[in-house]
Amino acid sequence: MRTGRPRQFDRNLAVQQAMHLFWQNGYESTSLAQLKAAIGQGITAPSFYAAFGSKEALFRETVSCYMNSHGRVTEPLWDESLSPREAIQRAMRQSARMQCEQTHPPGCMVALGVMSACSAENQQVMKPLEDSRHRTRQGLKACLKRAMDDGELSSSTDIAGLTALFDSFLLGISTLVRDGVTLDDIEAGITQVMKLWDVNKHTYG
Repeated sequence: MRTGRPRQFDRNLAVQQAMHLFWQNGYESTSLAQLKAAIGQGITAPSFYAAFGSKEALFRETVSCYMNSHGRVTEPLWDESLSPREAIQRAMRQSARMQCEQTHPPGCMVALGVMSACSAENQQVMKPLEDSRHRTRQGLKACLKRAMDDGELSSSTDIAGLTALFDSFLLGISTLVRDGVTLDDIEAGITQVMKLWDVNKHTYG
């Protein structure tokens, strides 16, 4: 019986290469030709579609790959063995260090997704990235709420305001990294941002 011709490329490696391309350029700015070139091995359009289904399906697969690897840097937000302050600070520092690594495009794929131009018909494609940003925001809020409930922060703490502040800095790291701001400077910025927690605690606690 005749069997199908085996793929001439490593599929897992191909997903990683595509992830880097989407990470660097955004969804709409990444063409099929660029994806085929990144995957290499002389992949044809038919073999691309046979392997991945569509550009959209491949993008969703790369987002899943990102979430299960690089995107895990914010997991401390849900680690209740850490103090709320340490959970937020660790998530921010881990994110900054990941975004400055030289082994992949600079910045955060999730944060950069909101900055990439995307037409109305492709908004649904970006939903997983939007959901991830929402989850991080909820994680920050949960840490702040836990700190207030535990007496680390005053009962009058503006949870929504501090959530927006920490979330804004976390999202903004991608712009800093792409503009060439050093990790040392970003880490120093995180130290300064965390002092706002201490001011709130000491003023109202």
